[in-house]
Parts: sequence; C-alpha cells; structure tokens
Amino acid sequence: MDIKEASAGTLESGDILVRIAPAQAEGLEINLESSVAYQFGDQIKKVIKETLSGLGVEKAVVNATDKGALDCTIRARVTAAAVRATGKDVWAD
Repeated sequence: MDIKEASAGTLESGDILVRIAPAQAEGLEINLESSVAYQFGDQIKKVIKETLSGLGVEKAVVNATDKGALDCTIRARVTAAAVRATGKDVWAD
C-alpha cells in the first residue's frame, strides 16, 4: 500500500500527535515521545501497531508525541492519519 506523509492530533493535554511517513524498510517503525513512556510506552505502541495492521498498513514510519492520550484517542488519531496517508476511506462500505 502506497502512503504519503500525513498527521493527525495535537500537542494538547490528553491528546497525541501521530505522523505517518513512507518507510524504506519493511515493517512498522514506531518512534514514541511521551512523558509516560516508561509506564505506558509498550501499550501505546501496541495500540498504534494493531490499529495500523487492522487498516492494512504494514510498512511505515510512525512518529508519535503523546500527551496522556487514552487508547481510544490513540486509535482515532492513528486511523485519521492512516486515512490521510493512504487515501483509503475506512468508513465506506
């Protein structure tokens, strides 16, 4: 799946800024910046990976700056960025 650079989210408290870009290597590269990465970093990366995999995105670089987002917010921001990056409408049947 071809992707272009795209982003979704903000740097406001309780949100996450997700930026997706094309990758040179196979697989997902997830770079996370978060003040709670020590406690929740693995969970945040898991939600990002599962969301992208569910959307069919298997090759991308993801840069995420977390400001205390809940899992539902992370999924929403990753989905929005992926839709913008791929042009694929995940809400259409």
